[in-house]
Amino acid sequence: MKNLIQYSHSFKGRVTFTLVAAMLLAAVLSNILIYKFALDSQFQQLRDKLKVIAQTSALMVDADTLMQVPLNRQGASSPPFEKIANTLVRIKKANLPIKYIYTMAKTEQPGMLVFVVDPVPRERFKPGLTSYPGDRYDAARFPEMLKAFDGPIADTKLGSDSWGVFLSGYAPIRDKSGKTVAILGVDMTADEVLKTQTAIRNREWLFFIVIIAVSLLLGVIFSRWIIAPVRKIVRGTQLIAAGDLTHQVEVKGPDELAVLARSFNNMSSNLAQARERLHEYFYNVLQSFVRIIEAKDPYTRGHSERVAEYAAMIAAAMGLPGDRIQTLKEAAILHDIGKLGIDSAILNKEGKLTDEEWKQIRRHPAIGEEILKPILLGEGILAVVRYHHERLDGKGYPDGLTGELINMLAAIVSVADAYDAMTSLRAYRVPMSREAAIEELLKNRGTQFRTDIVDAFITVLKP
Repeated sequence: MKNLIQYSHSFKGRVTFTLVAAMLLAAVLSNILIYKFALDSQFQQLRDKLKVIAQTSALMVDADTLMQVPLNRQGASSPPFEKIANTLVRIKKANLPIKYIYTMAKTEQPGMLVFVVDPVPRERFKPGLTSYPGDRYDAARFPEMLKAFDGPIADTKLGSDSWGVFLSGYAPIRDKSGKTVAILGVDMTADEVLKTQTAIRNREWLFFIVIIAVSLLLGVIFSRWIIAPVRKIVRGTQLIAAGDLTHQVEVKGPDELAVLARSFNNMSSNLAQARERLHEYFYNVLQSFVRIIEAKDPYTRGHSERVAEYAAMIAAAMGLPGDRIQTLKEAAILHDIGKLGIDSAILNKEGKLTDEEWKQIRRHPAIGEEILKPILLGEGILAVVRYHHERLDGKGYPDGLTGELINMLAAIVSVADAYDAMTSLRAYRVPMSREAAIEELLKNRGTQFRTDIVDAFITVLKP
């Protein structure tokens, strides 16, 4: 239930509800129209059927015999009555929906008719309700019945009288000269009409249920189709919020969502470019700080650039991809940025450092990381700055990491940094030769430095 409530409040839920409601509304309206049309059509078919039955039956009645029926109660026993009654009974049996069939003639009183032949001259429904020859019937309430003397016709709506509720059809009975002498009426009970209407109504309800199911299914399918590009855009905003400014939303088409997606992609690209420019700006600023540090000590001038070049050579020899090599070079340039937080007197001291001074020097990797963290240069660069003095045997600083716990890029910079330090002129010693520095790297391979990194570097250094 909770998930359903959440879904109903979501954008997708609202779209699904709107689509389903719209389809249901259209289906209901069309269903009502179809239902009304079906009922009207069915009612018209019943009227046409009654007119045909009445007209056909009237042609089967002999007008001369009909006129010989005495119009009194004893007339029901006369031979002409029996002959006409038998004909009407055969017609009734041949048309099962017909409940009553009868003949009537005009009287001198307008709107008043008289029964001639009804094949069932007995009391019906209530005592005293009979239809013997000569019984009078007020037809003023049934205009279609009176019009039947001119031609076949049927009631336009259900009519009621003392015998019940019926839908009736009528046709004129003409003699040989074409003169109308009486009319023939056929009655279909309301039950038959309602039965037909109920069948239509049941079909309509079944159709309506099917429409609901189809509307729900199509609503869900169409909502997914509509929501898909929106979800892509939402996902894109989430990725941007997480820092992935390279993400592009793929929504094709000419509609507003596609335009929004293209605008989103342009925004993402612009943000990425702005971040790149900002990154370059801060990187250049930091490089300037590194140069300031090295400018204070003529012996270390150019050290960071050389370490970056050595590190890139090692990475290329190890088969690292170009983007990681670029990250490595940027990190190597900044690897000693933490020395900004170290007293310059300690950094430029020509003699042997005291234990306390060494303790201060060993803080520079952690200081460097703290300097760079707010600038968000990436975890790769931060790892190199913090871990470039770690050793495989755990005797490095600042964290004493061992083995595979040491970031590989940091391990590469460690080798490049050591080599440049050994081959550069320092205030406290002369530079080593390339061969002597290589020998020192080999001696510390597997304890201070990673074997594969040393081997790759030596491969590059040897002519």
